[in-house]
Amino acid sequence: MFGFDRAGWPFLLGALVLALAGAWLGGRWWSLPGVALALTFLFFFRDPERPLPSDQSLIVSPADGLVMAVGPAGEGAPPGVWTQITIFLSPLDVHVNRAPVSGRVTKVTHKAGQFLPAYKPESGAVNEQSEVWVDHDGRTAVYRQVVGLLARRVVARVKEGEVLVVGQRVGVMKFGSRMDVFLPPGIPVSVKKGDRVVAAQTILGRWTPA
Repeated sequence: MFGFDRAGWPFLLGALVLALAGAWLGGRWWSLPGVALALTFLFFFRDPERPLPSDQSLIVSPADGLVMAVGPAGEGAPPGVWTQITIFLSPLDVHVNRAPVSGRVTKVTHKAGQFLPAYKPESGAVNEQSEVWVDHDGRTAVYRQVVGLLARRVVARVKEGEVLVVGQRVGVMKFGSRMDVFLPPGIPVSVKKGDRVVAAQTILGRWTPA
């Protein structure tokens, strides 16, 4: 079953107004661009239902997309030592984001920045982004929504102190972007560069005993 993310309503309604205006001013053929645009927004902001993992020790993909990098954290990473997983979302991917880990949100930040293409490695350091820190039984993971060339806004729908269930909806990104996940070193990672991942379904790893 597919839902529709509420962030898409302004775009969808604007496209429908355009279609109605075209039909009124020039006939049904002039409405087609607005109809096509409305269908595009319906597709982009689709929000499929997905079962949540019952095992809260799992670490899952926060987004649909292509794994661009797995390894030691690169430029612009949060302070500390991390294993970084970077996922690129094309405009065709579902852009509703899911919590990669369970735990309590300890910090949510937003940083203004540039709009480099999200596939460029340096975009994670300089592009506009939202960053969420999560405490899982005394250990911390961080996930980061990063805008791209087309995506000019990220929506983070979590707040400090909130307790997350792995796989739950946590936000949306608009029109192509990337997700970075930062895990403590020593957590085994089960994906590699070039893998396709699905939010809330693809397992990235599992918390090991502290």
